[in-house]
Amino acid sequence: MKISAFLIDKRKEKKFTQAQVAEMAEISRAYYTQIETEIKRPSPDVAQKIAGILGFDWTIFFTNNSNDMKQNAV
Repeated sequence: MKISAFLIDKRKEKKFTQAQVAEMAEISRAYYTQIETEIKRPSPDVAQKIAGILGFDWTIFFTNNSNDMKQNAV
């Protein structure tokens, strides 16, 4: 499963909007959307916050299964 589908599934299981997750993670909704659509990879700090909110292991963002995520410079 791609990380984008995984994140969307987890967020919908919790009945959160992108804006709600972003607010709880203390990031912009636009940045969260870029993470969810695999345009950007979160920093370890942000990955930990998102994982804590949605209930999964934060290292999933940095495993081989997420190698197709694009790493864009800010």
